[in-house]
Amino acid sequence: MEQSGYIEKSPDLDAVFAALADPTRRAILTRLATGEASVNEIAAPFRMSQPAVSKHLKVLERAGLIERDVDRQRRPARLRADPMEAAVTWLEEFRQFWSSSFDQLDDLLEDLKRAQKKDD
Repeated sequence: MEQSGYIEKSPDLDAVFAALADPTRRAILTRLATGEASVNEIAAPFRMSQPAVSKHLKVLERAGLIERDVDRQRRPARLRADPMEAAVTWLEEFRQFWSSSFDQLDDLLEDLKRAQKKDD
């Protein structure tokens, strides 16, 4: 069912937002921004098992936010920030909306201040 007046989001954007919704996955991405890491290296600061971290990595991989290589016994994960661009672009529309709304509010407050000075 298509809703009138709504822009259809891409499935990739949905996957990115779903992956970013979890604080552990955001922390993993922050860690990977400093360089690739193995599951054990990623799991070290968390109070969770390696299999639990692996599940988070699979979600990030399906969203296209990381890629994993096979390097002998390790499977290092590496950040892929490209898919976040669609999310940033989508959010940017709202930043423009809020910026405009705040500008209008500033104008209104200035008008109210001027009117109050005239009354004094």
